[in-house]
Amino acid sequence: MRALIFDLDGTLVDTVYAHVFAWQQALAEAGMSIDGWRIHRKIGMSGGLFTRALARELGRSLEPGEARALQDRHGVIFRQLLPERRPLPGAIALLRRLRELEVPHGIATSGRRPEIDPSLRALEIPASTVVIERGDVARAKPEPDLFLACQSRLSVAAEECYVIGDAVWDLLAARRARMMSIGLLTGGYGEDELSGAGAYRVYRDAAELDASLDELGVLP
Repeated sequence: MRALIFDLDGTLVDTVYAHVFAWQQALAEAGMSIDGWRIHRKIGMSGGLFTRALARELGRSLEPGEARALQDRHGVIFRQLLPERRPLPGAIALLRRLRELEVPHGIATSGRRPEIDPSLRALEIPASTVVIERGDVARAKPEPDLFLACQSRLSVAAEECYVIGDAVWDLLAARRARMMSIGLLTGGYGEDELSGAGAYRVYRDAAELDASLDELGVLP
């Protein structure tokens, strides 16, 4: 049976723009102004990769301590902006349906515990759900490690896995993992961008994906 591996932020929970605002404020407080749209294009990378990408935007390097301070401040602001997480349309129902149908599935996110815990609770998933977070792997997206670790835990061949994500970084990582990918529009990327990054199908949100599972050949 085929398996589904989900990104978290922007795919299942509505957190992308809170992350953008949190990064923008953290950078502004440190005297580094970057346009919000430039930050948005990098959401989905790990924190370390993200800060290196920001350094290129700024035209100067960031010292390790400076990068860590920015990441820590981002986390504080993010939790203030979004103390409660809101699942995206259809996310809870889709995950529940997959459990009922016994379709293998898991979550692979560049986020870390405990920051991701409120999002997991909001999705109402049981403790038995496979969740791979940044601390479980050596490298995060766009490297394939998160998805490969999730695939290994699910005991399904990589070629039988679909990655569901909202950002081009998810789809690039899926290609590197030799997995098919599905794009969702809930993270702010356009259909042409997701298709260009390799998405087999692009759906509006988890609800539309739920209604289209037969197109993926995952129904028993």
